[in-house]
Amino acid sequence: MLQVSRDNNLKIPRDVENVEGIVNTIEDRVATKMAFRISEDKKADQEMIRDTIEEQDKGLDRILKIPYNSNDLIVITSVKKLGAYIIAITEKSPKKYRGVFVNRMQNYCLESLECLLQANFIRVDSLDKKKERENYQKEAIIKLKLLGYIAMLAENACCILPRQYKQISIQLSEAMNLTAAWKKSDDERWRKRM
Repeated sequence: MLQVSRDNNLKIPRDVENVEGIVNTIEDRVATKMAFRISEDKKADQEMIRDTIEEQDKGLDRILKIPYNSNDLIVITSVKKLGAYIIAITEKSPKKYRGVFVNRMQNYCLESLECLLQANFIRVDSLDKKKERENYQKEAIIKLKLLGYIAMLAENACCILPRQYKQISIQLSEAMNLTAAWKKSDDERWRKRM
């Protein structure tokens, strides 16, 4: 910590510790948000601000604990994590959106997982089986894109929070890129065999 002495000289510490992650405590973050609210002449409820900061994204914390399974492909595990995240964040969605957005998001995620699992169980030993596997991979990408669109609509309708939509978008792009890479590696392997 920097200190100013009585003679206004700055005392710089000799050793500076390396800190990773969030440096500010919850109290610091609450005080900062309170100061911004007061400076903008807005009402500032300290308890509400504290609750929103502490709740930040418990759904994301929950899925980060899910380990990657060594038996599954990385793309399958990433879609499983995406599904777990969507289920976690939609638990508290408003009832009026549960039939429209929540069910659709959960179903598209599960359907894309189903397509990836079906593609994984097809051995690529003939051209017909290669095409069948490609179709499942394409179907999974289509379902993931539809999931992204529904998530965008859900965020616009205030069914999910903007930070939740951002996290869904990050995980979706990772899953789609992994699926495309899987398809590309299948194509390269097929070319080498022929």
